Amino acid sequence: MIKSLDRFGSVGALLAAVAAPCCFPLFAALSMTIGLATLGPYEQVVLYVLQACAVLSLAGLALAWRQHRRVAPLIIGAVAVALLAYALYVSYSAVMLYLGLAGLLIASGWNWLVSRSGRAPILQSIITCPNCRHRGAETMPTDACLFFYDCSACGIKLRPKPGDCCVFCSYGSVPCPPVQTGSACCA
Repeated sequence: MIKSLDRFGSVGALLAAVAAPCCFPLFAALSMTIGLATLGPYEQVVLYVLQACAVLSLAGLALAWRQHRRVAPLIIGAVAVALLAYALYVSYSAVMLYLGLAGLLIASGWNWLVSRSGRAPILQSIITCPNCRHRGAETMPTDACLFFYDCSACGIKLRPKPGDCCVFCSYGSVPCPPVQTGSACCA
């Protein structure tokens, strides 16, 4: 669900825009065709839904950035949300509304492409011991998770934190290869 949060928000924002033909006049014919014109009396609520979906999309882009570290979709999404906010709260501009909506769709599409790219996972991670703060560089296995790690400085046996699949996800500078590629973790 988290992986598709930005797409859900962008599609929701698009549907809300189609349902608000007075703010998005180019969508008026489309909204009448698919029956969303009946939401006309609730246009104020629909505009709040549009804003909520835009923020949801931005949150999804930020979460995705934390995983794949490609900042361009997040920047485009942030600019798009800023354009929508400016057009809705500062100075109404249909052009800015359309640009903001298009920016959200572009950012979500780009984020989808980035998450689907066949980048090879990073196999080097630096594990930091929470007990003595010693840092040790380790090579991560690609076919199994490491559930236990003995600190070479203080000798403590590290175990994954609750909710993490391995010691690399808990204490490493880079999460394990399955998490990096977006596949199921080994746990």
